[in-house]
Amino acid sequence: MYKYPRFSISEPPKSGRDQNHSVTIVGAGLVGLTLALDLSLRGIHVVVLDENNSVADGSRAIVFARRSLEILSRLGLGNRLMAKGVAWKTSTIYLKDTPLFCSSIEEYNETEYPAFLNLQQYYVEEWLVEACMATGYVDFRWKHKVIKINQSHDHVDLFIETPNGNYSFSTNWLLACDGAKSFIRRSLNLPFIGQVFQDKFLIVDIRMKSSLPAERRFWFSPSFHPDRSVLIHKQPDDIWRVDFQLGWQANTEIECQKERILSRLKCMFGDTTNIEVVWSSIYTFQCRRIENFVHNNIIFVGDSAHQVSPFGGRGGNGGIQDADNLAWKLTAILSGISDKRLLETYNYERCAAADENILNSTRSAEFITPKNQSALTYRDAVLTLARTSEFARKMVNSGRLSTPSILKSSPLNYINDFSEKARLPLGGPAPDMPLQKNGISDWILHYIGGNNFTLMTRPLNHDKQAPAKITLSNYPPTQSLPIELIDSKNLLDSRYGIHPGGVMLFRPDQHLCAYLINPTPIELELAYITALGKYLNEEVRKCV
Repeated sequence: MYKYPRFSISEPPKSGRDQNHSVTIVGAGLVGLTLALDLSLRGIHVVVLDENNSVADGSRAIVFARRSLEILSRLGLGNRLMAKGVAWKTSTIYLKDTPLFCSSIEEYNETEYPAFLNLQQYYVEEWLVEACMATGYVDFRWKHKVIKINQSHDHVDLFIETPNGNYSFSTNWLLACDGAKSFIRRSLNLPFIGQVFQDKFLIVDIRMKSSLPAERRFWFSPSFHPDRSVLIHKQPDDIWRVDFQLGWQANTEIECQKERILSRLKCMFGDTTNIEVVWSSIYTFQCRRIENFVHNNIIFVGDSAHQVSPFGGRGGNGGIQDADNLAWKLTAILSGISDKRLLETYNYERCAAADENILNSTRSAEFITPKNQSALTYRDAVLTLARTSEFARKMVNSGRLSTPSILKSSPLNYINDFSEKARLPLGGPAPDMPLQKNGISDWILHYIGGNNFTLMTRPLNHDKQAPAKITLSNYPPTQSLPIELIDSKNLLDSRYGIHPGGVMLFRPDQHLCAYLINPTPIELELAYITALGKYLNEEVRKCV
């Protein structure tokens, strides 16, 4: 049984007024904690305010996609995630009680982390808190609730309520990670744009010992829940997530009753003697976002900025990518190597990513919850054909699973004649692959991104039979020596496509921003400046 931690409540200042702070995060959930840890590891002091003093109640976001695992690994949590989580890479779709098909969702093998890992959100949040505290750069203030804000052009005044008195302080940057019911968003009167689907779903975490496989299993209209859908996932500690579609007319109060939940579980599993209901919640499909994520010195991250349906694991994974995108940019501004224009690219890139997630989630919702009779007829026809036809199986949509955003239209990308010649597209995150360093097996993502831009170069290979070599180094150059790596599994061409003489420049969040062939120092510097949002005029470009 998981034991929820209770964090110490800090006292408010006796004067009722605290000193000013540079960066403040409101919301110590999955996204806020990820952002706090990322900033703190970059040497940024952060105040984190949360109206509770524990981690998430219930498992909540459980499906962590490979890209999220890679980000959290960069922040130091990789080993703990893998030691506890349940990896899976197959999904079985059922029509009624008959399996239609089983598909593998492994994009490619030979990576440090699996395509998906199931793990309760409360574990990840607890580990993030511990990691934040270890940096010495995060000031947690538990049960400190924001009750009012006043925004000025260069700061935000925060008014805080605590069990032991109220106080206020000013912050230069306010990062709103306070979830779907964000107080900060409501304070700015920012409406969501998008759809709320007329359907309700019951999430239930149950504890049971079972030999069921660790895979995603999704039923359309099974005998134990006719005319509705059911999803089940395995989690650690003998916990299983079961998701029941209820319909728009379902009575929320009745459906939350333990007896009602056990009745549904009995229909599904038969005997419920050894089943314990651990947690339950009811939600609706929502596919929407606010128009802009950046409002001068207030920035929205995660569910405070966008909402998508849980099917496909796009909510928490999208929020982690938000944090990954924002942390290095805000650090660049605070350190003086860039300016506030760089934050507009957070708005551009993450709004585009949210739109992609919303589009995929909307399509999933429309397939799972047909709007009308013709949509239902189409859906049922696709499911029937999927028994025997491969083309129909590709049309079955039980939730398109989370994939990393490719920032192909980012203004930070340096476009030249070679931009389309690599396997990895501009704006794409660096894919993982095994390699060797000094004869020892390793992973390429251990050496890309972090606190610096990374330069990957591939020298000319005179021995065509020898494995390819690459060199990774910081850019701009630092005192650290370049690292030479060997493509031990011959995957460099298929995953990166960097040619001999080629140079790839990666942002601190591991996204490719430039591909060059034998570049001059001036061209390389121009690519770097472009990636920092310092847009040079056309006259300067013509001189390069």
